[in-house]
Amino acid sequence: MSFTEQETVKTNTKKLEELEGVISKAIKKVRGRKENDLCKYIPINSGGYMHHFTLRKMKHKSPSELSSMIEKFIIKADRPLVVPPKQRAARGSRKKKDQPAFSKLQLERLLNIARLSGDREMVALLSPKKSLAQCKRELMQSIRNDCVDHELWNAYVEAVNAQQSLISAGAEAMSEK
Repeated sequence: MSFTEQETVKTNTKKLEELEGVISKAIKKVRGRKENDLCKYIPINSGGYMHHFTLRKMKHKSPSELSSMIEKFIIKADRPLVVPPKQRAARGSRKKKDQPAFSKLQLERLLNIARLSGDREMVALLSPKKSLAQCKRELMQSIRNDCVDHELWNAYVEAVNAQQSLISAGAEAMSEK
């Protein structure tokens, strides 16, 4: 190792030690437990607070800049302020705004209106989906009561078809492997 490389290593370790001291002071001031607790007090240019990966990267790449930021926003501040988080894109399921959301009572009323008008398609669409076991139970009960319910039979056929399509899709997936 040359003399200049040794000097660079010494200055980097010295800066890192100074940074560790600044970080420990800041953690005590915000009553945190670890380095990552400091992130929410340090704002960044793109909005919001600093990500913990950025803090970790700056710690090794530019310790003097990180040290000055911690000094400015945490140590020299009378009361360090928590930076509001950056607005993020919505994730997961989003409700469609153009479709109205119906309550259970409203759906039951619509279903009743569809039954009275004889619109089988709307009845099928608005009826809650039943499991195969539930359809079997209700169908057996209706047979015992000598009652024929076409909607119940259609629900049973639909449940059987859905189960068979799941089985065939699973068999296809197994055969592809």
